[in-house]
Amino acid sequence: MKKLLPLIAGTMVAGAAMAQSTDIEFWYAFSDAPRSGWIEDRIAEFNAGLEADGLDYRIVGERKGSYPETLEAAVLAARTGSAPHLVQLYEVGSQLAVDSGIFTPVGAVNEEIDFSDYIAPVLNYYTIGGEVHSIPFNSSSPILYVNTDLLEQIGLERDFRPDTFGELIEACEALDASDVDASCFGMSLNGWFIEQWVSQQNAELVNNGNGREARATEVNLTSDAVRTVFEFFQTMNDNGWYTYTGRLEDWDGSDAIFTNQEAIFHITSTADLGNITAAAEEAGFTLGTGELPIPDDSERNGVVIGGASIWLSAGHEQEEAEVATDFALFLTNTENMVSWHKLTGYYPVLNSSVDALTEEGWFEELPERNIAFTQLLNTVPNNASAGALMGTFQATRTIVEEALQKVFAGESIDSALEEAKTLADAALAEYNANFD
Repeated sequence: MKKLLPLIAGTMVAGAAMAQSTDIEFWYAFSDAPRSGWIEDRIAEFNAGLEADGLDYRIVGERKGSYPETLEAAVLAARTGSAPHLVQLYEVGSQLAVDSGIFTPVGAVNEEIDFSDYIAPVLNYYTIGGEVHSIPFNSSSPILYVNTDLLEQIGLERDFRPDTFGELIEACEALDASDVDASCFGMSLNGWFIEQWVSQQNAELVNNGNGREARATEVNLTSDAVRTVFEFFQTMNDNGWYTYTGRLEDWDGSDAIFTNQEAIFHITSTADLGNITAAAEEAGFTLGTGELPIPDDSERNGVVIGGASIWLSAGHEQEEAEVATDFALFLTNTENMVSWHKLTGYYPVLNSSVDALTEEGWFEELPERNIAFTQLLNTVPNNASAGALMGTFQATRTIVEEALQKVFAGESIDSALEEAKTLADAALAEYNANFD
């Protein structure tokens, strides 16, 4: 029999009856004014429609903290019978969400949902055990950002974009031969990027089909694919070409290094495209974008979706669940995804939204935004690009990041990865013991 799911902080989850209410609660994680404001505007529009139809329901949005905090709050609420109807959860929380038992696949509420319009690699991530478990919402992947002014100053063409690790290293060597006072490459020290490069090599981060054919029991941290990524970082660091703030997962600090013109190349999420474009204009430099450079001798397999999706809590009255599902579909419809993409840089998740943007000339006017779609649409749908599923994903990311810091401090790659694998496997085994 399945044991009870351990909460993120280590406590246990118990099933509970859900509270009934004419308020349909939607918990989300965004705190910034542009994104949270956009969500609240869509809530107001949907509620106006409910009122016009004479329906005694209203959507109530609430920001619950970071992604992990939002998931933890939802699990705690379920224990007391007061779970929200809808929860925005980050992609690596998917296994935790399934294991919690407090959510229901969206198709179980409405079997007539047509998922054919969703971009395949996006839908692929949230399809677990053959079922679509959640509605894709804010989806992203990493791309390359380039200060083309500095690029020209080191003797390279403005349209140069390194396609491989080797080409990026050659650009860094050109920087060394110039008198430009900047670092070559900067990015947040974040396990998400390492996962992307594992996928690009068509390798799986965990066993059992990346955790999609059976529950993952082993993290493949000593694989050739992971070692290749670590060797790249070691080369970049040892030559003084890589810069970051010294803190793990410091997205804002890493972005600031680039927008302050302290690095020529930068890798971060497509979700930052709007903010970085505005910052580049304010700083007075020309921004370029490119696809994520990949390991040498690899054929592009594709990126793994980042971001979040909308999960439907189990146990609510059928009509409440239907209204909640309708809102999630409204929030992510063609028109709204066009607006969302323009505001944020996140993928609009629907092919019809991409078509609408193309028809209005959006990508011709802003070609740097087309890079993200080219990269996404060329992703090969398979277990590697679908992304790993495991209940200890966040902890594993931290273990990988700390292992890379040890390499920067002089520890051998083999030693750092072997230790990381031991730690990650032990954490995964402890988690999985709840499901024996």
